[in-house]
Amino acid sequence: MAARIEKSAFHVPNLEELCEVLQDGLKRNFADVQVSVVDCPDLSQEPFGFAAAGLCGKPRIADVGGAAYLLPLPKTEKIYNLNTVAEEVELPGAFILGAGAASFKAVGVNAELMPNVLTRGGGKPEVNHSYSAKLNPATGECILENYGEKYKTCDFALLANLYISEGKPGKVVEVRSSRRTGQSNFVSCMREALDRHYGDKPVGMGGTFLIQKGKAKIHVMPEFSPCPLNGDEAVNSWLKFFDMSAPLICQSVYVSRDMGFDLRVEHTHCFSHHGEGGHYHYDTTPDSVEYLGYFLPAEHLYRIDRPEKIHKAGC
Repeated sequence: MAARIEKSAFHVPNLEELCEVLQDGLKRNFADVQVSVVDCPDLSQEPFGFAAAGLCGKPRIADVGGAAYLLPLPKTEKIYNLNTVAEEVELPGAFILGAGAASFKAVGVNAELMPNVLTRGGGKPEVNHSYSAKLNPATGECILENYGEKYKTCDFALLANLYISEGKPGKVVEVRSSRRTGQSNFVSCMREALDRHYGDKPVGMGGTFLIQKGKAKIHVMPEFSPCPLNGDEAVNSWLKFFDMSAPLICQSVYVSRDMGFDLRVEHTHCFSHHGEGGHYHYDTTPDSVEYLGYFLPAEHLYRIDRPEKIHKAGC
């Protein structure tokens, strides 16, 4: 049976205005802040190595599935595909990046997914540069894998928050922040600034950022719990947390507020070239951390296969 798809428009501010709003918000939490409109760097090059060069062209956000399909017990029938999502959001051949859960049927265990795919379209096959992070069952350490290369699938499971565009070059918002002084993490700070300024005119953003210096609290989901996970305390005891080192390449999707679709308002996963990756929470070295990000506002939201039950959790 086809997934239910709900569509809604975002408010889309001009980029210069967004810079002012984000600058104001970030200054509440960081000592050094610079936000400006720039040409998107070629994201297919290092350190990113993405499946497309840019973030521009018909930008949209998809919120697929949800935590209710993972908790308190996983709904293992919930397997999705990024090529199908591109069609569902009316942009076949799109570039998709974001944060989600890997297909446990492909990996063999539950795992974090950093989806990064130029989906198939126009007679061309997909280009899959996704990463995944799982736990070593013997040591409990993180194993970062090139998901697209090793498992050769665009499937994912249970939930994902995705920024979707044509992957073209163009103007984007560049955000530089360092020396965190407040309590909000980098993404929350931007999202909260948008919510304060735009209120009931919801704004959706997506893109990527580097943690250039410092360390960050990252979690990796272990194998599915045989016991129901009810409540934050049970979930946090189940998750495996790490202090991971820069440089980390993060993929982030955030919306200023829920629009009545049971949205996950922010979700960020990261990978690296030194074997670390997973779900980003916040930096743990506020005095030395440095962020560099590139973002663009989305035009539309697509809520795909929204769960009937609401379950808020940070997995």
